[in-house]
Amino acid sequence: MSQATAPVITEARAGRTIGRIFLSREFSVFAALALLIIVTEVVNPRFLSGQGVKDLLLNSTIFVVMAVGQALVIITKNVDLSVGSILGLSAFGTGSLFAAFPSIPLPLVFLIGLVFGAVLGAINGFIVTLAGVPALVITLGTLYIYRGINNAWAGSKQYFIGNEPLEFGNLSVQTLLGVPLFAIAALIIVVIVAVYMFAARSGRDLYAIGSDTDAARLFGIKVNARIVGAFVACGALSGLAGVLYTSRFNSVGADTGTGFELQIVAAVVVGGVAIFGGSGTVTGAAIGAVLLTTMTGALAALNVNKFWQQAIVGVLIIAAILLDRILSLRTARKLRVSEARNV
Repeated sequence: MSQATAPVITEARAGRTIGRIFLSREFSVFAALALLIIVTEVVNPRFLSGQGVKDLLLNSTIFVVMAVGQALVIITKNVDLSVGSILGLSAFGTGSLFAAFPSIPLPLVFLIGLVFGAVLGAINGFIVTLAGVPALVITLGTLYIYRGINNAWAGSKQYFIGNEPLEFGNLSVQTLLGVPLFAIAALIIVVIVAVYMFAARSGRDLYAIGSDTDAARLFGIKVNARIVGAFVACGALSGLAGVLYTSRFNSVGADTGTGFELQIVAAVVVGGVAIFGGSGTVTGAAIGAVLLTTMTGALAALNVNKFWQQAIVGVLIIAAILLDRILSLRTARKLRVSEARNV
């Protein structure tokens, strides 16, 4: 290869890389998010006030953390519908901890939330893998079991922000260079998990399992162990989200986290993670979570009826699934054409 042609090849590769970025689902979701913010700010200039931006980041944080965990499970061609109930149990458990041990160290509280959620996630994973029953059915059952436990535990009791140590409540409003600490923590989680999925063999195994479980087993991948691990991570992040929720909002009780599971699944699907498994990224799932929470705030700022807010989210979910189906069909068609030419 001559020195003259080397820069041309390098430029061509760079062009293809940039092209892939602009055509990626993550970029499309990010562009939709940016367009939504711009349009809302034009109509309502108060939308991007200093406090408004902080509220958007804080409101997205909990969903981003949960969406990252849910993405790991969905990539394996499973789903965890119990995440809202895990968050509720963790949130009420956090309030109970402070009531019983007012001087408990805050790092220990976060660690307990992670471990507690991981145990509940492990229960989901073991039942799914051992029973061989679709995760949709199993986690629908544990959704109600965990919620029932929370109802029995909490009853009519609620813990309010005044029951917590002042420094714990202040965590949700503290900032670093104007960015909420919780938002920075969520970003760190996204980066760590994204690097793991890209660089670690066990992370790449999750894609293989979601693409073709039987082939993954033949290849020597420990399918059951990887699936259980995905559920454990999802539960742990939902447990962590419960602790964050307790710091962020005024009260926690028996109904905390109700309905979150569908919103989290919606965020992951909108973010480009295929509901049929095998493709997508945690980065896209995180952007999808930000998009949905921002959309809720934007539609409220635009005085859109709450019913239409839910309808628009539903349209987004259907559009994302249809787009995934169209893209998969196009990919399959290209593969068939390529194979035909090579014959």
